[in-house]
Amino acid sequence: MNNPFFKNKGPFNIDKLLKISGIKNINNYKSTRINDIKDLSTSSSRDITFFHSKKYSDLSYKTKAGFCITTENLKNFLPNDCKKVIVDNVLVATAKITKLFYPDSVTDDFDISSKDIKNTLFKNKVKFGKNVLVGKNVKIGKNCFIGHNTIIEKNVIIGNNCSIGSNVIIRNTIVNNNVHILDGCIIGKKGFGFFPDEKKNFRYPQIGLVIIDDNAEIGCGSTIDRGSMSNTIIGKNTYLDNQIHIAHNVKIGDNCIIAGQVGFAGSSTLGNHVMIGGQAGVSGHLKIGNNVQIGGGSGVINDVPDNSKVMGYPAKNLKNFIRENK
Repeated sequence: MNNPFFKNKGPFNIDKLLKISGIKNINNYKSTRINDIKDLSTSSSRDITFFHSKKYSDLSYKTKAGFCITTENLKNFLPNDCKKVIVDNVLVATAKITKLFYPDSVTDDFDISSKDIKNTLFKNKVKFGKNVLVGKNVKIGKNCFIGHNTIIEKNVIIGNNCSIGSNVIIRNTIVNNNVHILDGCIIGKKGFGFFPDEKKNFRYPQIGLVIIDDNAEIGCGSTIDRGSMSNTIIGKNTYLDNQIHIAHNVKIGDNCIIAGQVGFAGSSTLGNHVMIGGQAGVSGHLKIGNNVQIGGGSGVINDVPDNSKVMGYPAKNLKNFIRENK
């Protein structure tokens, strides 16, 4: 599911996309119209995608994309009918093309459309505190509560029986039913995606959403970034403690319990029934299996298979950790 909130300015001819990205069009593509830029798994024959790491080769083999931005070393992991656009830096080229399709996704200025909830249709539908603001394109279900000084910015869908605390900011987010978001959370703002340059850092557009599934709880002071290309997802009945940071594209499964001050780098995936102790860190682009337990203060820098218990830095099998630290 891509972000329904950002307007796609396409389609564009492939030759224009390549020119904008500074790519030399050695194959002389001219007439092909490209509808959108998407990730490997959701692209169709009229879309362009990107492939920058062997970690995603299981998806690259199956992609339906008409074009793919990639490197010389990775092109053979793509289907024969997918046209390869060879570049030196895949992510920079992808960012430039994404910005053309979705120019409004780069910045996150305050939502000027926000109004006092007393001046909206929600005034008789929602129980709310003082100084609550609501932006455009917002839907709120039945029996919801919103605390003091909270801003539900533009592009938010909130289900039934939800409780939103005080001093919360939400945008570009879908919250399903029976979700509790505690005080001081910031959800759906852009992630930490940019490329360093000597004069000015180049921002990567963030066109994904945050999706919080049924019966989840988000602890006080937590930050959940929206996805860059895919979505950031919190599964059903998953509970986050206070002051947790979840970066763009992270996907957390169902029935997970994550203690305070845990941090997740971008694009890591957690299975179901995962338990993580306080102040642990999970590096980017990792796969954490089902029924995994990660000890507090651990640093996870490698994939963790199902049913594992790990601890330490770098995180290792719990029995080995205990043996080595007697």
